[in-house]
Amino acid sequence: MKRGLALLVVCWSAAAQAAPLEPDGYRTENYRAETPATLRGASVLTTEQAHALWEAKAAAFIDVLPQAPRPKNLPAEVVWRPTPREDIPGSVWLPDTGYGELAPVTQDYLVAGLKKAGERPVVFYCQRHCWMSWNAARRALALGFAHVAWYPDGVDGWSEAGLPLEPREAEPRP
Repeated sequence: MKRGLALLVVCWSAAAQAAPLEPDGYRTENYRAETPATLRGASVLTTEQAHALWEAKAAAFIDVLPQAPRPKNLPAEVVWRPTPREDIPGSVWLPDTGYGELAPVTQDYLVAGLKKAGERPVVFYCQRHCWMSWNAARRALALGFAHVAWYPDGVDGWSEAGLPLEPREAEPRP
């Protein structure tokens, strides 16, 4: 009896820690939370798989981490410099394109950035446990981009594997 109960507790604990299921729509709040293990229509990449694509230059890497805005209460005469972004080399940084709801101008910015990939597959990433890259990859699929991959461990997994990073500036907005 105790053995069966212990097995049930272990199974329940594993199920409780399992990744959440894919939602029907985009995530619109609490973006820094556990993400699903899947994304229908897209490939989900491990760090090793993402690195292999990067080394072969076989995909365009798209970072969707939001860019921190200038603090609202900061006096105009005070110089403000955002935290520098370290990124997967050669990536395109399209900040704010991973929110669940996008203004038309932001969606146009995303599409323009994706068109720079040409015919290559696109790999979306952000940070680990960040719904923004999941949302952006899903949106690219909805917009008709066929070869979409999602790298859920993002910059965190990349840097933990000792892979190179480089400073990145956001892609200019129109």
